[in-house]
Amino acid sequence: MGSRYDRAITVFSPDGHLFQVEYAQEAVRKGALAVGVRGSDIIVLGAERKAAAKLADNRTVRKMVAVDDHICLAFSGLTADARVLVNKARVEAQSYRLTLDEQASVEYITKYIAGVQQKYTQSGGVRPFGISTLIAGFDPLGKAALYQTDPAGTFSAWKANAIGRNSKTVREYLEKHYEEKSGMEAVKLAIKALTETVEAGSKNIEVPPTPSHADPTLNLHLRLHC
Repeated sequence: MGSRYDRAITVFSPDGHLFQVEYAQEAVRKGALAVGVRGSDIIVLGAERKAAAKLADNRTVRKMVAVDDHICLAFSGLTADARVLVNKARVEAQSYRLTLDEQASVEYITKYIAGVQQKYTQSGGVRPFGISTLIAGFDPLGKAALYQTDPAGTFSAWKANAIGRNSKTVREYLEKHYEEKSGMEAVKLAIKALTETVEAGSKNIEVPPTPSHADPTLNLHLRLHC
């Protein structure tokens, strides 16, 4: 039944499915694991980093990127799709700053990214973005925020969440152990959650936390070698 309706993203199947969107979500489920944890004075994004080729430059393989001075994003799914979406978000963040002379809030950037993802589920000649994102940052008043978006264009706020391969197992771990902690305690929780399911052979896990009002150039970077 699915093969009759999965050639166009704008056509629903009789039972209400948009198969291209579901295929995009499957690409996310096969992507590298990413975790976000919101603490009282810190937000931690962590991601599994696959072993790169021996001669490859690891600096060019990123699962976490900066959208603006106060907003970071981790993704799971197709890296090429993420690059396009991140570039759009960066342009929007700078356009907002230029127009209103202030930083865009984390919620605003999240809504923008989700809106772009949703647009690509109902337009002819395009396909859905095969990524989910975890968007973390601090608003101008210092309020911490962590959001998730998915290929369908939905978004929601979280205290802690995981996306990508084995994300269900990691989410269950976070549900059992999450408390709103500060500083290194939040970092430790993110690392422990990642190591619940990280595959044998993965070279490292990258965890760059974002402290409140911190200079982004001073963010702490930790790598846990497995």
